[in-house]
Amino acid sequence: MEKNPTLIFTNPATGEKFGQVAMTPIAEIHLARQSMHTAARVWSHTPVAERVKILRKFQGVLVDALDEISEVMNLDTGKSRQDALIEAFVTIDMLQAYLRHAPRWLKHRRVSSGLYVFKHCYVDPRPYGVVAVIAPWNYPVALSLPPVLAALLAGNTVILKPSEVTAATGVLIENLFHRVPELSPFVRVIHGDGAVGAALVDSKPDYIFITGSTLTGKRVSQAAAEHLIPVASELGGKDAMIVLEDADIHAAAHWGVWGSFFNTGQTCMSVERVYVVESVYEEFVRLAVEETKKLGVGFSTDIHNPNYMGPVSDPRQVKTIERHLEDGLAKGAQVLVGGKRDEMFIEPTVLVNVNHDMLLMRDETFGPLMPIMKVKDENEAIRMANDNAFGLGASIWSRDLERAYRVAHQVEASSIVINDTIAQFAVPMLPFGGIKQSGYGRTHGKEGLIQFTRPYAYVVGKPPHDWDIATIARKPGHYHFLASVVRLLFGVNTRQRMQPVKEALSTTARQKPRLALGVGVLLGAAAFAGITLLKKSR
Repeated sequence: MEKNPTLIFTNPATGEKFGQVAMTPIAEIHLARQSMHTAARVWSHTPVAERVKILRKFQGVLVDALDEISEVMNLDTGKSRQDALIEAFVTIDMLQAYLRHAPRWLKHRRVSSGLYVFKHCYVDPRPYGVVAVIAPWNYPVALSLPPVLAALLAGNTVILKPSEVTAATGVLIENLFHRVPELSPFVRVIHGDGAVGAALVDSKPDYIFITGSTLTGKRVSQAAAEHLIPVASELGGKDAMIVLEDADIHAAAHWGVWGSFFNTGQTCMSVERVYVVESVYEEFVRLAVEETKKLGVGFSTDIHNPNYMGPVSDPRQVKTIERHLEDGLAKGAQVLVGGKRDEMFIEPTVLVNVNHDMLLMRDETFGPLMPIMKVKDENEAIRMANDNAFGLGASIWSRDLERAYRVAHQVEASSIVINDTIAQFAVPMLPFGGIKQSGYGRTHGKEGLIQFTRPYAYVVGKPPHDWDIATIARKPGHYHFLASVVRLLFGVNTRQRMQPVKEALSTTARQKPRLALGVGVLLGAAAFAGITLLKKSR
């Protein structure tokens, strides 16, 4: 009998193989979906307070496993132990914020009942059921655990498919969940390549959260559309950095270089294109080159040696980076520092003389290239920043915070940092995600949790009263009454609101003149009271 294919754990920095895991058979994926569907009946009815208690135990597991997490990720991705620890830090910080706020966010809430003054209306956020999470390789902890933990807190069960590129970290995550027996029955981790991911989508989960390339996001969305499965996607980016003439140029160069080359540029909100106003362009370029020359390239398992840029994690990404670099050079770009490759290592590379005809200024590079473009002024910087299909993040540099904020409002990106780079993802209460070709899902913040729920609406009350306005409106023969109510409650000026009063007074005056004055006073008071009540209820 043929064995299942295996995923080999390979250190991209050294080529060393350090383990393996069997790929999950396709047939088992459908069984996993069925199992999680059954488990969801239990987990969804577990009180939120109890879910919080159980996930707090998992938080404790993560804290105890910090060294283990950084060690495995160091071998699995080639990044430093400290950079791996940053991933764990961001994940635990997010989880703690969710544990604190989830009970309030997930409570049912009362809303206005409108004209049904004798009824109460409520909205309950209820889980979808089985959530599939498809995770990437560039941040195998920080981009997989947050959506998994949010979905669990919301009352869903989860099937996680880690990337086959960082399969060792996927196995570690599976083991971490097994260390909390109260939680492990509600999470299933499956291992494999794109075929396994396709089978997961085909198993018809109730909701899908994918982090990956725009191409992969489109394929998943197309497959999910066949079954009307909702999809949240956090996809690629081509983040712009704008440096205005009044910026702190030294800080902009230092943190711009960090934002371009952190994690070897394998970050969806990396600084992938820089626009510098011409009056400070030469100084910025000079400082950016100096900062880049300070960066080391290499690999170490030593926790005391974090100051280096590691390898590219995926061999397929090396080809993309080289293609972008070759295309830029062929079209006139100039390399000021870097540009060389040694196996999976690519030097941090600063380029000038770039334009929007080049792939490295239009498509996601996801590697250590920092192209810098001179612009005339603020307006041209904004225009060039927006001349792109992606809309994930951006950074604006100016000493004038009011000006920077004004510029940020004109940039087509959904998460913008002023006078820093990449910082937005590390804020647990700040929703992170994209627009345009960067997707439409969110992670972190209230939005990152509530997206894993559906709003269920309830109207509660006794049988309708005959004298309830809504009841009268349902019965035939009350056209004029209903028109009067609409004008009284929703009129936008005095003429509209007083028209029913005038009509009532006119009718009363013809039939019983002595009652006209009293009716007018009563209707006027009723109109005022009705408008006031409606405004308060809304």
